[in-house]
Amino acid sequence: MRLLLAFLLLLITGCDLIPKTQLEQVQDRGVLRVLTRNSATTYYEGPYGPAGVEYDLAEGFARFLGVKLQITVPDNLSEILQDIQSGAADMAAAGLTATDERRQQFNFSSSYQRITPQLVYRIGTPAPQNLGDLHGSFEVVADSSHAERLRALQEEYPDMSFTENRELENEQLLGLVWEEVIDYTVADSNEVAFSRRFYPELRVAFDISKPQPLAWAFPPGDDHSLVDKANEYLSKQRENGHLDRLLEKYYGYVADFDYVGTRRYMQHIEQRLPRYQSWFEKAGKDTGIDWRLLAAIGYQESHWNPKAVSPTGVRGLMMLTQDTMKQLGIDKSRHDPQASIEGGARYIRRVKKRLPKRIKNPDRTWMALAAYNIGFGHLEDARILTQDDGADPDKWIEVKKYLPRLSQKKWYKKTRHGYARGQEPVRYVENIRSYYDILVWFTEREHPPRPPSPALTVESPAL
Repeated sequence: MRLLLAFLLLLITGCDLIPKTQLEQVQDRGVLRVLTRNSATTYYEGPYGPAGVEYDLAEGFARFLGVKLQITVPDNLSEILQDIQSGAADMAAAGLTATDERRQQFNFSSSYQRITPQLVYRIGTPAPQNLGDLHGSFEVVADSSHAERLRALQEEYPDMSFTENRELENEQLLGLVWEEVIDYTVADSNEVAFSRRFYPELRVAFDISKPQPLAWAFPPGDDHSLVDKANEYLSKQRENGHLDRLLEKYYGYVADFDYVGTRRYMQHIEQRLPRYQSWFEKAGKDTGIDWRLLAAIGYQESHWNPKAVSPTGVRGLMMLTQDTMKQLGIDKSRHDPQASIEGGARYIRRVKKRLPKRIKNPDRTWMALAAYNIGFGHLEDARILTQDDGADPDKWIEVKKYLPRLSQKKWYKKTRHGYARGQEPVRYVENIRSYYDILVWFTEREHPPRPPSPALTVESPAL
């Protein structure tokens, strides 16, 4: 009888003796624990909340699983790799290159982006032709794929030496190259594209390998349940075009680097902006718009020249018409810089309010900027063309594809407001986004925000 009772008890509770898969653990917990890095190419706190390619993808994956997203930012890359290897988190979405050496230590998802590791130096340093030409200090992030690649290349270049930095990330090392503290570093091509806007004297000497895949890392072992689900999710993102749109959202506007324009802008930040900054700050406070965005608009419009005049009759620092100033209740001269800034801030706020409430930031801001440039009616025409073609009229990344059609008779004859130079607002918005990013970097460099704690955790809203 005792044996029979023991057998029945085993049948009833036997399910508890079978360990749960990683996927089941995440679903039971209701939380996907993700490790990442603070950087422009992974995760950061933007003006409209958490942002970054890795953040957006990870949040989408959490929603795909029906759980909350929990983001944790360890101190450095080494900690991320250690925590994933020990199973302290479910996955790492941190811009990790899936190298052969790492594949022996972790499970990886399929790739969602390809990057190229590049050797970077500063103008003034002799441009090296290969790794044997390096003469000076050379630092890379410790335990990075770059260090792994360089160790492999030391057989070909035995005189090449480098230091693995355990304190700084790629973006900080790029800054040290620009400041001439070190002579060389290696960074991924997407990071270089972002950073050259802030450090315009940086140059790429050469690639140190062919393009490499970025992927999510998971704890090692035979349990591939969560990896398989991640691959299913990433496959859907590729098939429905969301992945391409996401990469365009974060990288599209930084593709064209203008050294002369960037250097001139940074000089104007130091030389011209101080005259008008207090007025931008006041206008930002009055309208609830980041003063640095208002300043970026002003720079795009006039290069912060209060006497600027365009052939179309708009004038002043924010390039407004006389009728617009009157409608906004401002009776001062458009050449009065304070009045112009006040008018520009009120106008952009008015345009944002006219957009449908369902359009969320940052799309709402980018569309308002486009309307500031081309007119609200033409923006609405482009949104209608977008919708008629089956795309989303509430997403800037979609609408900006259709704005150029307003200059083509085939398309503008179907619209209410007719012809417009539709390519201009696209370039206009992309320029302002870059000016804004640089100004944010510039101001936070002067007054840096508090650094995140070693284990900064952010939870997504409840589903």
